[in-house]
Amino acid sequence: MQNKFDVVIIGSGLGGLVSANILAKEGKKVCVLEKNNQFGGNLQTFVRDKSIFDTGIHYIGGLDKGQNLHQYFTYLDIMDDLKIKRMDIDSYDVITFDDDEVEYPHAQGYDNFVEQLVALFPEERMGIEAYTKKVKDTCYKFPLYNLEPGDRYYGEDLLTLKAKDYINSVVKDPKLRAVLAGSNLLYAGDPDKTPFYVHALSINSYIESAWRCIQGGSQIAKLLVKRIRELGGTVLKYQEVDSFAIEEKEVVSVSTTKGDTFFADNFISNVDPKLTLQIIGKEHFRNLYYKRIQNSESIISSFSIYIVFKSGTFPYVNKNYYHTNTIDKVWTTQEYSEENWPEAYLISMNEDLKNPGYADNLTSIAYMRFEETKPWENTFNTVAIENDRGEDYEAFKQRKIEAYIKEIEKKFPDIRSCIKSVHTSTPLSYRDYIGCYEGSMYGFAKDADNPMKSFLSPRTKIPNLLFTGQGLNMHGVLGVTISAVVTCGELLGKEYLLQKIKDTLAEKELSDS
Repeated sequence: MQNKFDVVIIGSGLGGLVSANILAKEGKKVCVLEKNNQFGGNLQTFVRDKSIFDTGIHYIGGLDKGQNLHQYFTYLDIMDDLKIKRMDIDSYDVITFDDDEVEYPHAQGYDNFVEQLVALFPEERMGIEAYTKKVKDTCYKFPLYNLEPGDRYYGEDLLTLKAKDYINSVVKDPKLRAVLAGSNLLYAGDPDKTPFYVHALSINSYIESAWRCIQGGSQIAKLLVKRIRELGGTVLKYQEVDSFAIEEKEVVSVSTTKGDTFFADNFISNVDPKLTLQIIGKEHFRNLYYKRIQNSESIISSFSIYIVFKSGTFPYVNKNYYHTNTIDKVWTTQEYSEENWPEAYLISMNEDLKNPGYADNLTSIAYMRFEETKPWENTFNTVAIENDRGEDYEAFKQRKIEAYIKEIEKKFPDIRSCIKSVHTSTPLSYRDYIGCYEGSMYGFAKDADNPMKSFLSPRTKIPNLLFTGQGLNMHGVLGVTISAVVTCGELLGKEYLLQKIKDTLAEKELSDS
């Protein structure tokens, strides 16, 4: 098979699909190549015991009318068809600790967020208000998060202010400090590195509004694929790109393991930048550029357990739990030892639609370093390629499941009697299915002491090859959507594209009124 396109996009994660949608809207002949059986990267879902689980999208923020992600999804023509449910207004997330029965809420709406915490920490009102103002002000300084023209804002202490330092500067109560930082599994916060802007951009859209995807986040990928095809685009699965043809320092085509070749004027990689460069070959890049990307610190990976419940046994709550053993560990649980793992976890549930009030399933995520799975790093396992990792690997997972459930039992003492079955994902699962380097949760780590080190331009050193996805800008649904806008702006013109998005929204508003 030989095909010629305007743009070939490698990888069908959210960044790749949004890029394809934008370019197809502009009349470009686009083709998306996906190695797996399912489109969507972190949007993928899977089924165990007739129960649907999300790979990475456990909730979404900013989807209320007029909010940023609502506007982007409206432009992409998928907003009206999403099946979503608003989470608990007064506590979409709760932060909890061992030996403390209080569930500390993160509430929707900034005023509500403040009041819910002031009720528990009355003497800290000024600090909580200063904190929320700083979150809003920080997000305002990133133009594309507000559909405004302009590059990233560089000034004052925006990129160099550390999240932990700022929170500690406005809040005195050690427990409240831990509560404000308690959901840092959202961005893998590091006390010595993570900038406050990463914290702010990660939580702002949830405070604005927080939603669950009914029957999973894969609906976003399915809707995007449908729209791309309606616009004349091509989206193919089982097409793993394994080589790039370079002529006169530009990419002319990519070939896949199926033996097919795809030609284009421009190429966008939605695959992890480290892996992209490895596939192309270091000889096509300046040594300094290649080394800089390969040596960039990738964020830690994770281990997830997926519990299917016996029907009508486990009460459903319309919120997430972020649990840390003790308040002094909130920033340091990545540094776990095998004996005390997991020191922190996220719990997210889905309601049983046939049995309202009860949970159908539960997903829980904890940090895990890739090195724990190193004995099996040369095995690969996807729907397309089944590779038995062996009895040792299964025993490793069982040990982890048992340690994990023992930890969750401290919070939910009766959970074991409700379990029908338990399933897992390890760093190897994320590496193989999502295509992220060593199963990294969120791309490259941001460092307030060296802010430009992890900055990655959408333009690579090959003129017609661009990056998109979580390695480029910020992770999360909103961050990756914006990364696609940034990437497509390089091909279409940044100001032109932003104006086009605004014009589309204005037309939609007019037709709805």
